[in-house]
Amino acid sequence: MNQYVTGAMIKRLRENRKMTQSQLAEKLNVSAKSVSKWETGRGYPDISLIEPLAESLGVSVIELMSGEDVVNTNRAFNMLRIKFHICPICGNVILATGEAVISCHGIVLPALDAETPDDEHRLTIEKSEDEYYVATAHEMSKKHYISFIAAVKDDGCELKKLYPEGGAEARFKINRTQWLYYYCNQHGLFRLSVR
Repeated sequence: MNQYVTGAMIKRLRENRKMTQSQLAEKLNVSAKSVSKWETGRGYPDISLIEPLAESLGVSVIELMSGEDVVNTNRAFNMLRIKFHICPICGNVILATGEAVISCHGIVLPALDAETPDDEHRLTIEKSEDEYYVATAHEMSKKHYISFIAAVKDDGCELKKLYPEGGAEARFKINRTQWLYYYCNQHGLFRLSVR
């Protein structure tokens, strides 16, 4: 059952909640035979049942549909674990400081892997009193541009959103800044140490 929710996931979550197939079926107003078919891969729950099914099993819809448990293993705040997620539809930038399942416009967004900048994506950094002035000569057209520049510190993140046909530059306080991240809408995420 690999269409949009796995039978093995339904069965495991149901058993973890010490629920019988009949009890789950009663909550969803379906037959126990339907639940049995889902769990054995001989049928699929109707899409209209996904939200009530997830609620009955005590998980989010995203978790149910991904087929994996989302376990919070973040034991302490650590900016070294920062993850950037970018929506390909609206350009929304979402930050997480650890593992997470994040979606936008119904799409589960993968965490982006930051790369070392190449010549085309070189960033210049100048110190000016208590600030870093950061800029790049990268193209800033409607089709190819730097979407944001972010200064990651040991206690947070400061993000500057950039716009096509604007300048690819930003200013950040030097205090505690350790990394600069920036995102090219065609080539992905880049990371540069300022230490």
